[in-house]
Amino acid sequence: MCTAGVCRLRLSRGFEPMARLQARSESEVIDAVAAARARHSTLEIVGCGTKRGFGRPAEADDELDVSALSGIVSYDPDELVITVKAATTTAEIEDALGRRRQRLGFDPADWGPLFGEPAHTATIGGVLSADVCGPARVRFGGARDHLLGYRAVNGWAESYKAGGHVVKNVTGFDLPKLMCGAMGTLGILTEVTLRLVPCAALNITLVARDIGPDEGLALLRRVWTSAFGATGLAYIPGLLAAAFPELGAVGRGAALIRVEGGRVSLDEKMAGIRALAPRLHLEEADGEEMFRSIGDGRAFIGKNLDVWRLFLPPRAAASCPEEADSQVWLADWAGGLLWVATSADDHASARRIRAAAAANGGYSTVLRAGKVTRRRIPVFQPEPPLLAALSRSVKAAFDPLGLFNPGRMYEGL
Repeated sequence: MCTAGVCRLRLSRGFEPMARLQARSESEVIDAVAAARARHSTLEIVGCGTKRGFGRPAEADDELDVSALSGIVSYDPDELVITVKAATTTAEIEDALGRRRQRLGFDPADWGPLFGEPAHTATIGGVLSADVCGPARVRFGGARDHLLGYRAVNGWAESYKAGGHVVKNVTGFDLPKLMCGAMGTLGILTEVTLRLVPCAALNITLVARDIGPDEGLALLRRVWTSAFGATGLAYIPGLLAAAFPELGAVGRGAALIRVEGGRVSLDEKMAGIRALAPRLHLEEADGEEMFRSIGDGRAFIGKNLDVWRLFLPPRAAASCPEEADSQVWLADWAGGLLWVATSADDHASARRIRAAAAANGGYSTVLRAGKVTRRRIPVFQPEPPLLAALSRSVKAAFDPLGLFNPGRMYEGL
């Protein structure tokens, strides 16, 4: 039986298609899922909606708003662990952590403005479901490396928990890693526990200007494989330099290297990095805003372009944009991630991008495009038959009736 909070919004819409349900607690989420099972209807799971334009448009009967499941449940700074409700904004979490000089190591980006939504409203559940990681991933790992445990509601309208409050807690399937990047198709997150990292005393960005992509990305790879622990390794071609006013003139392009630590260790790191490139002049700069801009995709905000993300072996990054026939691009994670933009609804370019990523041992994802394009071409890399069968089996195990975000990742799933 529905709670009053869930039913009231359905009745206000007269049971019309795409009714908007709202759940204010885990028990109301359970009630909403139980009602969906009874009606044989499907649910689009929505928090604050900042990434609703990412992935295929959900093919759901109703919308379940879980944005009220917000707030910090517990925070243990000494143990570097925080537990929050899933619709807590990353801005609220980062504000609480910042007061204790701690942070989320996977550096969650804010893609809201990229999709025309307000900044600072992304929820941690949405960030984890979309596996949104910023530039510091190159040092600290991705979202799935920081999710220790969670509570969720499955397709049987049952609440359950997985993982725990410590790093080494896996005795069976590592379900937290499975939930990251699942786009809400396996269940409804209600609470998450994350491990944290301390904030460094200082950070500085070294900038190599007027450097071509081959040389610039080779430098980033050398730093990446060194012992200096860089927390940002990006290359910005000259064509996109105007999107980063803090950077100034860069000529052919600029390689950005962010390092962190105390004063003594920071000086040692910068000296070591300069020794890796003795013929280059590396300027010191404050790169925090530049790296935040890179992670948030600000170079593409307000532009009528489809935006792709290509995940590649870093050695392939320099040649891949030319193979994809794209001039609007930039690299992060030492070349492990390429942001590539094309004209809107250019399906010929889409085929070239996907082929270039695959030919170089990587894969590609459409981050931003119109609904027609996101229905016409696969948003996520098409899976080979055996992997696709495994995905269907996992989906059936968590959501046997296919209630949650149907079609959001792959058509018919």
